[in-house]
Amino acid sequence: MTAADQTRHTRLNLTAAAASVTVASVLVALKLWALGSTSSLAVAASLADSAMDLMISLGGLLAILYAARPPDEDHAFGHTSVEDLAALGQAVFILVSAGAIATAALRRLFAEAPQPLADEGRGIVVMAVSIVLTLGLVLWQRRVVRRTGSRVVAADALHYLGDLVPALGAIAALGVSARFGIGHVDSVVAIAAAAMLAVGALRIGKGAWDALMDRAADPELVAGIAALARDWPGVRGFHDLKTRTAGSRVFVNLHIELDGDLPLREAHGIGAGLRRRIIERFPQCDVIIHKDVARD
Repeated sequence: MTAADQTRHTRLNLTAAAASVTVASVLVALKLWALGSTSSLAVAASLADSAMDLMISLGGLLAILYAARPPDEDHAFGHTSVEDLAALGQAVFILVSAGAIATAALRRLFAEAPQPLADEGRGIVVMAVSIVLTLGLVLWQRRVVRRTGSRVVAADALHYLGDLVPALGAIAALGVSARFGIGHVDSVVAIAAAAMLAVGALRIGKGAWDALMDRAADPELVAGIAALARDWPGVRGFHDLKTRTAGSRVFVNLHIELDGDLPLREAHGIGAGLRRRIIERFPQCDVIIHKDVARD
């Protein structure tokens, strides 16, 4: 990838991240107003989800900016681990929010005189607007991902797509309350949304923790690299294929075995060609290849 392509991709990723922050900010403001009007815990759950989205989007924007910085003397492998640190902090925040929502929902569900909902129509309108904005954002993010392959933007798009479920649940709860006067549905939806938040938080936190602990890359990626090395012209064998993840980057170390009588220039060409092919196949990889003499 040329420097111009990298600049163009970074700019596209930044536009997607900025759009994500803007949409999340609008949704938080709208849902705060809707919560004040309806007192719906389902709306509160959706609000917490949007607040979480805003934090994640801001973290993603800062991560893209920071991760784009070139390696320096203090960070020879770059700065992409900041994405994992941000994700770990976000996971803790999400778990706390989910616990607070579930606790409030359970108290209201078993209360002798649960608080009635109000102005359900306003809440439904706000949630419908949030669904439209979220769909528009996801479509733009997916377009950016197709062009840049950014894992940060792809993860953000997947997360926003998952937000549609709590929003639809809130509309259902408000609709049932408005038509039938059944307020308990709101608490049930809020508990379900809190459970979804908790599951998402644990998944995000586990991924960030694994990366910070230098866990190996996805087995399919490792197998793909091994297949390329195994079939590459001039390579008699390979060993010590090691990987670790840091944010959206995967660092790869690979030892290839070559004919010991090859000229240095030819040996270098074989290693360089394999390295380029691995990066073409897996653009998120940073590859170091060591050349060893093959055993007869």
